[in-house]
Amino acid sequence: MPADEARAQVQARRDPLAPVLALGRGALATVEHALEMVRLFGQVLLDAAAIIPRPRLRPWREFSAGIYTIGTRALGITALVGFLIGVVLSYLSAEQLRLVGADIFIINILGVGIIRELGPVVCSILVAGRSGSAITAQLGVMRVTEELDALSVMGISKTLRLVLPKVAAIAVALPLLVLWTCAVALLGGAVSAKFELGMSYYQFFSSLPAAVPVFNLWLGVAKGAVFGVLIALIACHFGLRIKPNTESLAAGTTSSVVTSITAVIVADAILAVIFSNTGWT
Repeated sequence: MPADEARAQVQARRDPLAPVLALGRGALATVEHALEMVRLFGQVLLDAAAIIPRPRLRPWREFSAGIYTIGTRALGITALVGFLIGVVLSYLSAEQLRLVGADIFIINILGVGIIRELGPVVCSILVAGRSGSAITAQLGVMRVTEELDALSVMGISKTLRLVLPKVAAIAVALPLLVLWTCAVALLGGAVSAKFELGMSYYQFFSSLPAAVPVFNLWLGVAKGAVFGVLIALIACHFGLRIKPNTESLAAGTTSSVVTSITAVIVADAILAVIFSNTGWT
């Protein structure tokens, strides 16, 4: 290790303000990322408004490809994870409810817990890890191969052809995936309730509409749309920031997934507080 670098590390360890400085740099970097994503979202809205009266410029092919890649190809993994979550949650709830003779309330616990919270969050995390990383890697590879520079030279808007279709596709596909995941998770919960509590499938699903107000369903779908836009913006943001080298590509993809999952959890917490007094009756 060079003497200058070792001396700098020693001075950094002795500096009592080093943690404060590191925290400040992290906060400034976070604010910078947030402002750039807001700017990107604004540009996407401007592009969307610009192509509304011009149907020939609408990227239908990219949009349909995004729906297939993000939505259709994720049906299997979301169904598997949703079913297992429903089974586990139902099993744990049944063990506790059996002790107090409140077996019927397993419908309320599963219905509200899955439709309102677990379904949207789990599905969004899966999409962030699966599709968000793919979007970032795709844009990063285009940066490495100088395809983004070629689009700029030809006068083609990157946000119109690359970002807007992905944001629109994931905003449409993720709410549908949320409905699919919630349905399969409730099926898994009903299967577990059948074996643990002897509750019939007819009793479970016929009592579900009365136990879970319809507002929770709309809230879960709305969460899917919000989380989808967040995931797409974060993935595109980190993808466009990647530098033309493989190390930056790997780091950008990792940062995209971690940031997307964190943003989904934070946004879910904020929405849970905002709607804490609604959807219960």
